[in-house]
Parts: sequence; C-alpha cells; structure tokens
Amino acid sequence: MGNDIRLLVYPVKDIAKAKNFFRKFLGTDPYVESDFYVGFKIGEHEIGLDPNSDSQGPIGYIDVQDIKTTLQELLEDGAELVLDVKDVGQGLLVAQVRDDNGNILGLRQAP
Repeated sequence: MGNDIRLLVYPVKDIAKAKNFFRKFLGTDPYVESDFYVGFKIGEHEIGLDPNSDSQGPIGYIDVQDIKTTLQELLEDGAELVLDVKDVGQGLLVAQVRDDNGNILGLRQAP
C-alpha cells in the first residue's frame, strides 16, 4: 500500500468544546464544521473530530485508489471489519478495520 496517513480522527464527547480546544491547539480554524464532524487542515494533513465514534483512540486514515479492493485484501489478511465502505458525503468513501491488536485503522477514497 505505501500510503501516508493523511487524516487522523479523534473521538470526542462534546464537539463544540473539542473544536475550540483543537482550534487553539492547532492554531487554525476548521475548514469544515458540522454537528457530526469538524476538520482542520494542517499542510497536507487533516485532523478530524468525530462525536459519533466508539473508538477509544484516534483513527489514522490512509488514502487509497480502490477502497473495496484494499479493504478486501486487509480482511483476507485477518483484519476485522468495523465499518464497511460508506459514502460520507459528496462521493467520499471511508471504511474501517480492526487489527489483531485492537487498533482501528481507516481507509479513505476521494471521489
């Protein structure tokens, strides 16, 4: 695969409070804000806040060309499906798997 992690999503309980904290921490305003996601751009990377995540820690996402194929390869290698391929808006596809250490890892495919 060889892709960089370009997106790191943190689970948060209070998105408004977390947005203000990360705005100060990162020194920039979010480029996207909604009740279900807030995203900050830092160079080529994105830091996201997700109030609906059940994860116990941040989830790193890699960008892939073919999310279905990559997901299938990971599942064949023993990963557990957490979130099947889902369109989260405007054709952006995401999926999540859990490795055998319990870590949740994300895949993202641009439209």
